[in-house]
Amino acid sequence: MASVPSLASTVQQRLADALSAALPEAGSADPLLRRSDRADYQANGILALAKKLKGNPRELATKVVDAVGSSDVLKEIEVSGPGFLNITVTDQAITETLAARAADARLGIPQAANPGTTVIDYAQPNVAKEMHVGHLRSAVIGDAMVQILEFTGETVIRRHHIGDWGTQYGMLIQYLIEHPHELDHEGAEEVTGEEAMSSLDRIYKASRAHFDSDEEFKSRARDRVVALQAGDPETRAHWQRFVDESKIYFYSVFNKLDMEIRDADIVGESGYNDMLDETCRLLEESGVAVRSEGALCVFFDDVKGPDGNPTPLIVKKSNGGYGYAATDLSAIRDRVQNLKADTLIYVVDARQSLHFKMVFETARRAGWLNDEVKAVQLAFGTVLGKDGKPFKTREGETVRLVDLLDEAIERATAVVREKDVQNQLTEEEIAERGTQVGIGAIKYADLSTSAARDYKFDLDQMVSLNGDTSVYLQYAYARIQSILRKAGEVKPAAHPELELAAAERALGLHLDQFGETLAEVASSYEPHKLAAYLYQLASLYTTFYDQCPVIKPAPPREVAENRLFLCDLTARTLHQGMALLGIRTPERL
Repeated sequence: MASVPSLASTVQQRLADALSAALPEAGSADPLLRRSDRADYQANGILALAKKLKGNPRELATKVVDAVGSSDVLKEIEVSGPGFLNITVTDQAITETLAARAADARLGIPQAANPGTTVIDYAQPNVAKEMHVGHLRSAVIGDAMVQILEFTGETVIRRHHIGDWGTQYGMLIQYLIEHPHELDHEGAEEVTGEEAMSSLDRIYKASRAHFDSDEEFKSRARDRVVALQAGDPETRAHWQRFVDESKIYFYSVFNKLDMEIRDADIVGESGYNDMLDETCRLLEESGVAVRSEGALCVFFDDVKGPDGNPTPLIVKKSNGGYGYAATDLSAIRDRVQNLKADTLIYVVDARQSLHFKMVFETARRAGWLNDEVKAVQLAFGTVLGKDGKPFKTREGETVRLVDLLDEAIERATAVVREKDVQNQLTEEEIAERGTQVGIGAIKYADLSTSAARDYKFDLDQMVSLNGDTSVYLQYAYARIQSILRKAGEVKPAAHPELELAAAERALGLHLDQFGETLAEVASSYEPHKLAAYLYQLASLYTTFYDQCPVIKPAPPREVAENRLFLCDLTARTLHQGMALLGIRTPERL
């Protein structure tokens, strides 16, 4: 595994060395290098430095240029404007750097220097409840962050904090005890997710109707909650049946989303049950939480209700029951003390931001979070319909996630069939590609928007071949595979001695930025920046493909080999980048 420094980092280093040589009094100053449309890169750090040293920026810039001297990487450095440096690198340096990337399975991307352990809390469905469109973003964003962080060398522990505890289970369990065969599956070898969900839904509705109309049943259900919390074996066994049945359904949905969810990673609210008492005791003994009107509360100076009075985080209610805060704080203790995590990421709806702000601050006061251990809420916005309002069905119901996925697959399958003009694909292949394109379209639409923003769910746009969609990227990848197949005995090979056309240089410089983009995405938890990078890569490839013939009309052999080399590296970068977003890249479309 060979780590390949990017051209930008090489240029940055050369400039930093020249700065120190020309201006020893500047110490180690940052040249502030960035991509530019005037040249390959622009450095504008000299302006701030001139201000600090009270010098003339153009004169300082000229001194730095003289100090750089000749180099095999730098073709030209010119001083422009008030003291910017415009830098052009040599074609040879571009091709040699890309050749070094191509020789490595990881495309020359280094693993993080000091990887840690991150727990990502994402995809949190509720037991005995249907998953709806609101569950989509947590799953998709969380899964992408797992892949990205693991690729950088981080140890990632996945946690699915499912809703599997609370008063409603008293009602469900009591109903099941009184109607013992409601969850049986006669003679069914394999129960589908749909069947499991329909049984659960039926029981939920029936038990709710009983609960609302029959006072005696209501009181039996409430006693059953107490039995559940006390660990009564019969009650626990029935509760487990609901959890197991729900998992059949969850797994079917995650499977459709092309995500791996492992049993060991599902630690629901119930998993922290035995810690709640101790969490409350530790908070009260340390003075972090105080008794107020019988409840155990944590107060904050900057959190006030509409009446201007402080709004506390309630850890234990006055009736002795525990709120979400007690569970979330216990989960932090477990993740930090037992799992030895140094970063906790919560992929949770932005509407819960205040709750998590209070929980994290409480954990800091208690010493469970500190400078070495941080918690972050990767907050996401709402999924909106085409009308810009929260996404609902025509009847005003919440949209079932399964229906959404099925519709996307159906639309994408139609697009794949339409594009297969020469009938090269079998029905089975069309169905498989349709699934990969449809699920990819949904994931990409979500991931290409900044998580914090709301986004419009528009399937027509998502499966379009034009614009910023995953289908556009998948087609770019499939087109390259087709070119590589048609090239016959001409094989990809780098030729550093060749001059590059403008479109080849632009593509090459962008390919070289993949590792830096990933490092930024991994440290800021912003997968949309990876999506933006890949879209730009596909766009630059399209320009290259239009302007630089690869096979027809046939260019000289070494030019063809070099262009095939650029095609191949583009395909590998697209494939790796899309995989990190959880999206498949079919070889043929």
